[in-house]
Amino acid sequence: MKLNLKNPIIFFDLETTGTDVANDRIVEISMVKVMPNGDREVKTRRVNPEMPIPAEATAVHGITDDDVRECPTFRQIAKSLATYIEGCDFGGYNSNKFDVPMLVEEFMRAGVEADLKGRKFIDVQNIFYKMEQRTLVAAYKFYCGKTLEGAHAAENDTLATYEVLEAQLDRYPETLENDVEFLAKFSEQKRFADFAGLIAYNDNDVEVFTFGQHKGRSVAEVFAERRTYYDWIMNSNFPAYTKKVVTEIYLRSKSK
Repeated sequence: MKLNLKNPIIFFDLETTGTDVANDRIVEISMVKVMPNGDREVKTRRVNPEMPIPAEATAVHGITDDDVRECPTFRQIAKSLATYIEGCDFGGYNSNKFDVPMLVEEFMRAGVEADLKGRKFIDVQNIFYKMEQRTLVAAYKFYCGKTLEGAHAAENDTLATYEVLEAQLDRYPETLENDVEFLAKFSEQKRFADFAGLIAYNDNDVEVFTFGQHKGRSVAEVFAERRTYYDWIMNSNFPAYTKKVVTEIYLRSKSK
């Protein structure tokens, strides 16, 4: 079943130096941009991460320091990339947990405004886990009847993810609506104020911590009691976008 779109949607996958959103960097980004009329274009680009690629990361995606030595840095492509994704919704595999937060961090580090608030995010992995409990390779075999060759190459994973979502729409017509907003909500595990999942909304739409000694407590209430906790977050190794969200909450609470 073809995806019913109101806006263009970008399915994307990242290969990185590691899994630490605050400290690791993108080495390859692949995007499939699907238009409401069904047209699609594929763009894949390698990126110089300006840091050594650990051997354990190379073992996963096969990209070495030599492969990206002459490639542009993310800072050099950030503005054109922000323009390319403007007005688009997003889809990916495990993207809500990793790829989206990593992409946002890279834009923040580059000093380029690419606020993704208001966009829809479909995480195909979450749909798969809710329905079948498998991996991407198994999902591709299960839904599409194909063997995923070259797994962990960003472009192969991205194209497979898009095909899996279309197959999911065919397989679960009574459960899944062919609507990006519905699919984004269905594939959402929790609603977060930041992209790294450190600040969530509770049932009353209040921002709460999802980590540490104040887990589950209102961020604003904690800051009212302990200004030092805000200072600690800002001086610690948290993602830049999380710090931005935390600062907005802190300033909002002070103005009341």
